[in-house]
Amino acid sequence: MSRPLALVISAPGTNRDIAAARALEAAGANARISPVAELLTQPALIDTTQIIVIAGGFSHADALGAGRVLALELTHGDGGRVGEALRRHVDRRRPLLGICNGFQVLTRMGLLEGALAHNESGEFACGWVDLEIPESNCVWTAGLDQPLSCVIAHGEGRYVHSNPQELAQRQQIALRYAGSNPNGSMLSIAGITDPTGVVLGMMPHPEDHYLPRQHPQGLRSSQSVRPVGLAMFIAGVTYASSL
Repeated sequence: MSRPLALVISAPGTNRDIAAARALEAAGANARISPVAELLTQPALIDTTQIIVIAGGFSHADALGAGRVLALELTHGDGGRVGEALRRHVDRRRPLLGICNGFQVLTRMGLLEGALAHNESGEFACGWVDLEIPESNCVWTAGLDQPLSCVIAHGEGRYVHSNPQELAQRQQIALRYAGSNPNGSMLSIAGITDPTGVVLGMMPHPEDHYLPRQHPQGLRSSQSVRPVGLAMFIAGVTYASSL
């Protein structure tokens, strides 16, 4: 089975693109980091890839709101050709993952429902959280066991939606915070998917737990720590390889 091609989109201020690319490589894909400036001149790169990840970080320093400038570039850049290519990617049922700032971008682009607001505490949230996986058709969480431990690092991670119960009824909630809710998200939502299940937006960072040693107990415990972030990337790569 050939390794699918994966494209990691970055922008000035993005700081998790290298980690995302390494996680994709570890999961069995051939990953390439593509700055948004490159995509604006070569939007056809999107059509040649099987997996797209919009990496986390603080694109454009969160000017005008988290993810807003990058979302505008991807939607309207080069006469809208980049946005059209991203929508073709989804229409072809190819997997798309937005992590943290990438999740904010996907909601601003209209590829995912709802929005991300400032944390209820008014403070930046950073640390390890436990996650549970509700029943959904999300390809990125297919076959994953619970519970999951993952890292968060955001100031605007509170998920809001006009009718979150309807979102739950449609089984588009892909991840929930288990136990404490670090940002006040409605229904403790940590990640959602689109109706097709190929698009996932999530605030936690799976690329920060694709190696056992990245966990606080990874080098302290006598028992091996399962890198749950890697399992998510493997699920996405496995799905892409089946297309």
